[in-house]
Amino acid sequence: MAEQQSRTQQHQQQQQVHPTEAIKSLLPQKGPSKSQILAVVTLFPVGGALLCLAGLTLVGTVIGLAVATPVFLLFSPVLVPAALTIALAVTGFLTSGAFGITALSALSWMINYMRRMRGTAGEQMEHAKRRVQEAAGHMGQRTAQKETTRMRD
Repeated sequence: MAEQQSRTQQHQQQQQVHPTEAIKSLLPQKGPSKSQILAVVTLFPVGGALLCLAGLTLVGTVIGLAVATPVFLLFSPVLVPAALTIALAVTGFLTSGAFGITALSALSWMINYMRRMRGTAGEQMEHAKRRVQEAAGHMGQRTAQKETTRMRD
């Protein structure tokens, strides 16, 4: 029993790694490649410029909102009904267009369905006509053969 405890203690001591060794194991063994260095050197200024532009946009938005808020408050009795009217008009036009497209697609489907039905019936009729003509032709040939055999006899 004492042996097992001493073995587990030795094993745990061997498994414990010094903190600096743990950090070193996370870092790559080799340094960065040339393409990685070039990518960082190229993209770092681009990222900084885009970050500056984002900050300027944020500042401009805040200033515009600070200037426009009093105007919105003064004209809100006019702007709110106007915005609602415009929103309802746009909604009405979009709904009307959607209903129109739905109706056109339904009509198109119905016309194509009717054409297929008519085309199928017409094809069946043509096939039946051909079969009757072929049958009549065969009957004519048979009667002609029978008459020729009767005349010979």
